[in-house]
Amino acid sequence: MATVVAQSNFIFGLRRGVTNNLCFLDDQTVVFPSGNNCIRYNIDQKWQKFIPGTERSLGLQAMALSANRRYLAVSESGEKPTITVYDLTHEQGRKRKLLTAGDGPAGEFLCMAFSPNSKYLVGQSGGPTWTLVLWLWERQKVLATVSSSDGDPVSQVSFNPLDDTQLCVSGPGLVCLLNYREGVLKRQSPAKVKGVAVLCHAWVSGTRVVAGTDQGRLLMVESGELRWDLDAWTRPAQLGAGPGATPPSGEGRGVTAILAYSKGFMCSVGPGTVCVFENTEEMDSYRKTRELLIPPDPCTYEPGRAQQQQVATLCLSPGEDTLALSTQQGQLYAINLISTEISRGEPAHFEFLSSSFHTKSITGLSVCIRKPLVASCSLDRSVRVWNYDTNVLELYKEFQEEALSVSLHPSGLFLLVGFTDKLRVMNLLIDDIRTVKELTLRGCPECVFSHGGHLFAAINGNVIHIYSVTTFDNMLTLKGHNGKVSAVAWSADDSRLVSCGTDGAVYEWNAHSGKRESENVLKSCVYAGVAVSSDARTIFAAGTSLKEIQDSQVLRELSGDDVTYTALALSRSGKVIFTGTSSGTVRVVRNPLPLQQDWTEYQAHCGPVTKVLVTFDDQLLLTASGDGSLMVWRILDKESRRDKELSYTEEILITKTDLEEKNQNMQELKTRVEELRMEKEYQLRLSDSRYNEKIKELSDTFILEIQALKAKNQVEVICDQGKKNQELEKINFLRNSMLEEQKKSMAPRDSAITEMKAQIQEMEAELKLFHEENTQLELHVSDLKLKLRATAKERNKEMQKVSPAHTHALHLRFQVDLHRCAALLQEPGQLKKAVQEMYGCYIRPGDVVEIVGVDEDIQREWARQRDHLEKTVSSLKVQQAKDSEQQQQKNLKLMRENTSLIQEINELRKELQTVRTLLHSLQLQSVASARKKGPRGSPAHQLAGKKGPEQPGPPARR
Repeated sequence: MATVVAQSNFIFGLRRGVTNNLCFLDDQTVVFPSGNNCIRYNIDQKWQKFIPGTERSLGLQAMALSANRRYLAVSESGEKPTITVYDLTHEQGRKRKLLTAGDGPAGEFLCMAFSPNSKYLVGQSGGPTWTLVLWLWERQKVLATVSSSDGDPVSQVSFNPLDDTQLCVSGPGLVCLLNYREGVLKRQSPAKVKGVAVLCHAWVSGTRVVAGTDQGRLLMVESGELRWDLDAWTRPAQLGAGPGATPPSGEGRGVTAILAYSKGFMCSVGPGTVCVFENTEEMDSYRKTRELLIPPDPCTYEPGRAQQQQVATLCLSPGEDTLALSTQQGQLYAINLISTEISRGEPAHFEFLSSSFHTKSITGLSVCIRKPLVASCSLDRSVRVWNYDTNVLELYKEFQEEALSVSLHPSGLFLLVGFTDKLRVMNLLIDDIRTVKELTLRGCPECVFSHGGHLFAAINGNVIHIYSVTTFDNMLTLKGHNGKVSAVAWSADDSRLVSCGTDGAVYEWNAHSGKRESENVLKSCVYAGVAVSSDARTIFAAGTSLKEIQDSQVLRELSGDDVTYTALALSRSGKVIFTGTSSGTVRVVRNPLPLQQDWTEYQAHCGPVTKVLVTFDDQLLLTASGDGSLMVWRILDKESRRDKELSYTEEILITKTDLEEKNQNMQELKTRVEELRMEKEYQLRLSDSRYNEKIKELSDTFILEIQALKAKNQVEVICDQGKKNQELEKINFLRNSMLEEQKKSMAPRDSAITEMKAQIQEMEAELKLFHEENTQLELHVSDLKLKLRATAKERNKEMQKVSPAHTHALHLRFQVDLHRCAALLQEPGQLKKAVQEMYGCYIRPGDVVEIVGVDEDIQREWARQRDHLEKTVSSLKVQQAKDSEQQQQKNLKLMRENTSLIQEINELRKELQTVRTLLHSLQLQSVASARKKGPRGSPAHQLAGKKGPEQPGPPARR
């Protein structure tokens, strides 16, 4: 079984009765319940992702989305009511926490809400206790419980958007605030709304709550006190008296949903209408600005009935550009508020969010071979044709009678529908489902086309009729069932027909002769579905158990484990059997049936599965349910191999009358277009001639005006030029005087600059002499240093000679040698020899001259001269350092003064050049204006001639 997996792919339908059953996850994705799942649906890309419900649950009760749009809380009923929190950041919605009410006497949770910081979750249980439970949900910890009312029903609970510790509950005769303080939920005094059936509420600020009543009135409650009461049926002034919502009488006037947003709030007002209220400049005042309507449905038998749907939930996208709603009849609508705002003043209508859904139990389901279509019928009296490849609704039509069964022809062009009054054969046209033939079979619960499409079988009570598709003649009538026939199935070659019924009988019929070839009867069984293998040797029947029958004998049986099998389908490969159960689950069982209870079960629907089908290519599984949902599954089989790719046809049916009408309309439109074109061309020619005449008249008029304006302009220009020339002459005179003054002021500066240059040259010469003297002093100091170094060397040598240690050692050795000589006084020869050796040892040849030349006066003189030289060298060094520092400071001062003077000279040169350039340009302008005013003999030219030779241009740039 591990090799075959059924993966949920798409679902058509909305689970009704779930509180807050529509939420925006982001601007393109909504979350809503369908079947026993929560669906994430992308509006733009049309894909779905499933969050399956908990096993063994009895269905969803409520939903709540956190303020950060990350967590989804789902309330489910069961043996013990639970709330499951899912993390939506994961692709499949990972389950985070499972919450219960603990040991308290809480019933199933009817509504829930997250706190603004998404840390707390509050759940409102049902009667008779009507307990309110507050969780710190990430720790699965119950913080507080309290009875939210005095036995009165509660329909909604919500958190203050600005306070995580304040809540509001509402219900019939109840609008009450609660505060969480010190681990306890405390009720405030409820607002005085006794006797008023409050249906919903919403926080519009941190202190104000707007509540809606069953009589279409809006109540403003501020800090627990009723402030004002407004009739929501007041018509907005912008819409005038045009078509809009008409206040109904009695039931249906109620405000069933309220949604706050940045500009105010929106609320449903009666059936099919949403009103938009916006803030006004007045305090606590709102004004109705728009009415948004659910449009009539032209495909229904009563088009206006769609407008009578009550709104269940309103939700707004995070960007506040799309408003979506769910109705109590199980439909989803949306509207773009941006385009609605642009067309303000006109009635705005909702559109289907995805497509129209069945609103009641689906009774029939059928697929074809040549097209990716599946047809369904329902007790809501509608027949719908879906495309399971693109996941869109292709066609749908509503009839007067309830539809009990449906079958698609293998070509996908014809449809067989069993109604409560008749069996009808219909054509699938491009935009309609049209009846071709009616057969008098009342209450046909099952009808099936043969695989070849040339026959179809229809059930009438306990009788099976086989008709010809071409002639619609009753070819065979099969009798034998004692009870009602519940299902029939054709063999692969259409040679046999298998039927089962509530009488516990399973019969195999010959489709050519009408004879019963085999039977198996177990009166204790009530069969709901039957299937036959491709070789027509094995029959599978589903009821209280699943049975495998061969040669009229039950070979294997698989019990339902406390549920009943309600539908059955065998894959084309024959490997697996798909069954639907009364609890809404889908089971995958291998073929042949296992001896023990071995299957894979999937959460699918919240009602009994009524039909199960497998597409011709074994790629998809389709299941329908009593809750009105149609689910598409993808079959994943690792071992399967497709023989060839199945190509679908795109042909459609159209009647001759429709085609002729369309062609006639096209011809009429073409003729009309040609007439309009000729008419427009004639109008254009007339317009051209008329405009040309006007252009000529205007041209003549404007030419005269232009000439007059030119003459006037010339006079004004001449006057203006004269005035400008006078002004320029004045300016020129002023500039000349300024230039003379500048020259006079620059003369002393030039002489000062010349003197400073001479002074700088003298100082540079002195600096050069100082450098030469410093060089000579440095040479003299170096000679003295060499002499001092030689003197120090001689002194060190002499000091070594007269050092105490050396002298003491020399004395000791001399004493020893002298003592030895004294011992030889009696021997003169040896004494002479010893004295000579002592002389040779202690007296060197060079020492004799030094000893002879040493004089004490000479030594003293030498020491005095050396001291004098050392003092002289030291004083010269100090004097040289002082002279160098003084000379360096003088040089720096001179360089600074020189730099500032050079900069000032450059600035004066620039000013002089600017003045000369300006003077030159003024002279040129004056000459040009004089030439324009008159001939050379005019006064302007004479004045220009008197000014003397032209001023020289600016000096060349250095």
